[in-house]
Amino acid sequence: MVFSQQEVVKWKEKYPILDDIINLNPVYWSNPHLHEQENLDSLPISKEDMAYAEKLWERFRPFLRNVFPESDGIIESPLRQITKFKDNQMSVEGDLYVKCDNELPIVGSIKARGGLYEILHYAECLAIDAGMVSANDNYEVFATDQFKKFFSQYAIGVGSTGNLGLSIGTISAQLGFNVSVYMSSDAKQWKKDLLRSRGAFVYEFSGDFSEAIRSGREQTINDPKAYFVDDEDSKHLFLGYSVAAFELQKQLHEKKIKVNKENPLFVYLPCGVGGSPGGITFGLKHVFGEHVHCFFVEPTHSPSVMIGLLTGKMENVSVQDFGIDNQTEADGLAVGRPSAFATKVSDKLISGIYTVEDNELYRYLTRLADTEDIFLEPSATAGLIGPARVQKYIKENELPEENITHIAWATGGSLVPEQDMKEFYAQGKRLMEKG
Repeated sequence: MVFSQQEVVKWKEKYPILDDIINLNPVYWSNPHLHEQENLDSLPISKEDMAYAEKLWERFRPFLRNVFPESDGIIESPLRQITKFKDNQMSVEGDLYVKCDNELPIVGSIKARGGLYEILHYAECLAIDAGMVSANDNYEVFATDQFKKFFSQYAIGVGSTGNLGLSIGTISAQLGFNVSVYMSSDAKQWKKDLLRSRGAFVYEFSGDFSEAIRSGREQTINDPKAYFVDDEDSKHLFLGYSVAAFELQKQLHEKKIKVNKENPLFVYLPCGVGGSPGGITFGLKHVFGEHVHCFFVEPTHSPSVMIGLLTGKMENVSVQDFGIDNQTEADGLAVGRPSAFATKVSDKLISGIYTVEDNELYRYLTRLADTEDIFLEPSATAGLIGPARVQKYIKENELPEENITHIAWATGGSLVPEQDMKEFYAQGKRLMEKG
């Protein structure tokens, strides 16, 4: 539905920030529903679920090492400090790091965590039910022709703006599934081409993410031997992302970075439908409790999670309902309606959300490349300006700014074709020259 002018006026009266959101101005919103431990205990998933997810990753290491030797069986990314970028771009205290999920093996994006996990979980369930494997076996057997022949009886479907489809398509085809990826108009051509080269069927739509996922869901559920990865309502995607918290905990310990009341941790997460940032936030809250402060970042043209949480309508409202076009260069974040599952969880855990303009994403991309020699997709740069955007939150909560560790989660970029990356960089240069 699209609200009438009279209804929009009423919404604006109730939530004055909506005026700026509708006018596509960058905004910051603090979440009034954050109540820490009380909320963690009331969620439909638990730390035990995270521990189970971590064990599944461990079981599949021999398989991943076999078919994707570049991964060594491990889906992890480095944590890099970016002091030059910080000193060059903002006058804030504390240290700034990048969690380089742009370097994750196999698919080069954060979606390796959730997408690979959900398909591996499904494959394991099928194989165990068929009596082909037990949880104590060496899972390298999943790389054999016997298993590929078995999985070829089944189909996988997923709707995507790009990176999730690349993740699902890659691992599904490798296992032997017949996989179909339903791509929205904002998905980059190189991602579609790469998917086809890896053995996935790709279906293109002229509409946005909502149309692609709706069509994919309808096509898949009609097949009794098909499984749909539902980015709008998936517990397994969510859990796959959550395990990143254990990884980050280990990395901070290795770098002797403390996280406690005197040394807060701030994490900035680019947000599309909300599954990956929601899953990571869920994991981080279980590991670090009230001492981690998580912020989502959305494009000004696609603030779906912000509107869902602000109005309390969750997945029952879209940006288009407020006349916002959902047209953004940040293809992974081009989502008009938030996740049903993830949004309800995030409502209880995130500290806030800020929005960013497309041109700023290109500027951050170029500045990061110039100062740190790190190259990201435009959408993956959204967290970099986080420390400057949450100053009001820091002051209101009387937090020791000089002791904060800031982490911008870089969600993708290493598989971007060289020519595309050169064009992204050049666009940022042009914008910087304009001032």
